Amino acid sequence: MLSVVISEISRWAIPALLFFIPLLGYLRGVKVYEVFVQGAEEGFSTAVRIIPFLVGMLVAIAVFRESGAMELLVRLINPVMRVVGAPPEVLPLAVMRPLSGGGALGIAAELISAYGPDSFIGRLASVMQGSTDTTFYVLTVYFGSVGVRRYRYALTLGLLADVSGLLASLLICNLLFR
Repeated sequence: MLSVVISEISRWAIPALLFFIPLLGYLRGVKVYEVFVQGAEEGFSTAVRIIPFLVGMLVAIAVFRESGAMELLVRLINPVMRVVGAPPEVLPLAVMRPLSGGGALGIAAELISAYGPDSFIGRLASVMQGSTDTTFYVLTVYFGSVGVRRYRYALTLGLLADVSGLLASLLICNLLFR
């Protein structure tokens, strides 16, 4: 019974928000439609501003993968990763995750398909997907949309966070699943 109630609340949560937020704005005297259109216009102009940054990042990622640089980087870091307990199969995911969420998701899906979702590699890939971020995408899109040009420290800290997430996922998966 409780699960049915929770399911119905979940089902109607978004429609209720989409109804009550404009209603609350209207009751407070906000010209809801005009404010919505203004926000949509600002969102569109932001999207147009970030397109060059996004295209540049996507081209760089494609060149990185197609040139063989990713495979070279994976081979270079493989000895270090073996020391910390990373199977070589997940290294392309570790390299791709800071670059592209879609690319990393594709690699994770391939790993899960090849090794199974309950295998150590499948679980590690899943935990890595949730423990790291797409640092270069975040810097490109979000910083590009507001015009930030100097983001050296943000890049350093973002990559450090990615390495920390990778090491934490390795540690947790080795403790829980091996």
